[in-house]
Amino acid sequence: MSNHVLTCNNVGIRFGGLQAVQDFNLQIEDGELIGLIGPNGAGKTTVFNLITGVYEPTEGEILLAGTNIIGKMPHQIVRYGIARTFQNIRLFDHLSVLDNLKVAANKDMRYSIFSGMFRLGNFWREEDEIKDKAIEILDIFGMSKHANKLARSLPYGEQRKLEIARAMATDPKLLLLDEPAAGMNPTETDELMDTIMLIRNEFGITTLLIEHDMRLVLGICERLMVLNYGKVLAEGNPHDIVNDQSVIEAYLGKGE
Repeated sequence: MSNHVLTCNNVGIRFGGLQAVQDFNLQIEDGELIGLIGPNGAGKTTVFNLITGVYEPTEGEILLAGTNIIGKMPHQIVRYGIARTFQNIRLFDHLSVLDNLKVAANKDMRYSIFSGMFRLGNFWREEDEIKDKAIEILDIFGMSKHANKLARSLPYGEQRKLEIARAMATDPKLLLLDEPAAGMNPTETDELMDTIMLIRNEFGITTLLIEHDMRLVLGICERLMVLNYGKVLAEGNPHDIVNDQSVIEAYLGKGE
């Protein structure tokens, strides 16, 4: 039996005359922590958008634990077990930290509109379950002290951590992190590395991340895939990849 959490077979997408991603192939095993790197405009976020249903591929197939998820809407794909964060933080900044997590956990609510309107017993029972789950996740992430603060009042690094915690509240099989260290100082990046390893060690969640911070990538990733002009340029051991001449040229350009 295959242990592949995610399989992308010959995935591609064209926007008019632009082939943004072409022949993208990826297999992620259960529990892996993989980095997707490449220069700006290489197609990395487009790959994330294809996996999460924001875009529909024009060719290829995407399988989550063997199930084809092409054609599913983003909210459906969350229910299948894929959660993500974004390059630009997208919190519900007018809500509390606790409520941000409760919103994410809301996908599992089973009570009816009628029960919600009239605040019947099963409404309160499920709401209490969701609250307990959210508090437990905040405890694990060391954010309980912020539970009742507005999300927008948190320091930048804590907002990043909250976005990841909110993704974890959906009980994902696969977590996609899109440039989680963007805008962070070295201390915040170190804390982020600890957070990602916590997810790996405590939850056993399979993780795919896009990142430009090579210190972070080399510090935590087991495997790297390099994307350039929408195509896979290289794949393998992180330390081998960053010393690959073709990868260096993709980032820095070819010397005279």
